[in-house]
Amino acid sequence: MLPSSTDVDEAAQLARTYEDAGVDILAVPEAYGVDAISWLGYLAAITDRVELMAQVLPIFSRTPALTAMTAAGLDRVSKGRFSLGLGVSGPQVVEGWHGVVYDAPLGRTRDVIEICRKVWRRERLQHDGARYRIPLQGGTGLGKPLKIVDAPLRSRIPLYVAALGPANTELAAELAEGWVPFLYIPERADAVWGEPMARGAAKRSTELGRLEIVAGGPMAVGSDVVHKRELDRDHLALYVGGMGARDKNFYNTVVRKYGFEAEAREVQDLYLAGHREEAAAKLPDALLEGTSLIGDKSYLKDRLAAYREHGVTVIQVQPVGDDPVRDIRLFREILDDC
Repeated sequence: MLPSSTDVDEAAQLARTYEDAGVDILAVPEAYGVDAISWLGYLAAITDRVELMAQVLPIFSRTPALTAMTAAGLDRVSKGRFSLGLGVSGPQVVEGWHGVVYDAPLGRTRDVIEICRKVWRRERLQHDGARYRIPLQGGTGLGKPLKIVDAPLRSRIPLYVAALGPANTELAAELAEGWVPFLYIPERADAVWGEPMARGAAKRSTELGRLEIVAGGPMAVGSDVVHKRELDRDHLALYVGGMGARDKNFYNTVVRKYGFEAEAREVQDLYLAGHREEAAAKLPDALLEGTSLIGDKSYLKDRLAAYREHGVTVIQVQPVGDDPVRDIRLFREILDDC
């Protein structure tokens, strides 16, 4: 993950350094800060080999056709190195920042996927879905089916869905090229996502091929780096304790299903009461370890084997060691040796 930075030159150098160090994909997030598209376009211009991913674009903030056009543009300027990541975000951001009603996230996601693929195939755009009807019905009546003017570089741009809930996870397994979960612990993942993944896979078209699964977390390599897991406490506490309302926090639900029921409840109670440090301290050590890749080479080989065993195909890392580039190179060697 390569967030935008106020120091563009420094961030650009880091991107090129990571590319040289063996990183396969650079992903850019989008929440309610600087948009991901500007930064991805810049990265396309200054890199040569590395793939670029939007991870993730909220589906509520752009029309489906604009999302498709944007993806086609990024794919063109990157010369076919772009992947589109989509997600529904949550009510706090969608309604609190974008001013859009957070409704029918599942139906909207399906609509956006289908519309994007129609646009990239240069079909005249006609769609009668759960939330989008194109051409619009009930407007001026002057809308007409159009097709994208510029032929996309590729008629099929890889499309990833970030999902935690069972229905959206099932949809990702059915329709997307890839799935991006969060707080993914390989040994506990089936308890949360096993059934919806199986239902989605049963409906999956063979034309889509294997489902790519992107998972990982903070990473550091060495015999004395275990303490680096503690760096993620505040970040995880925000998600588990404060990201969403008490009765609608997807991240808290995942942690509960992992078997940390009491801990998840206590973290949320403390966080929502304003006791953020105390909330972070209550996160179980097993959660910090399971959602990170921090340890010596032997330990990391075992962790990578667990990810592979549970179907993960893309390891996402956030270097947190004292020498991030060194750790990237070492991690690349470990991965290649597995």
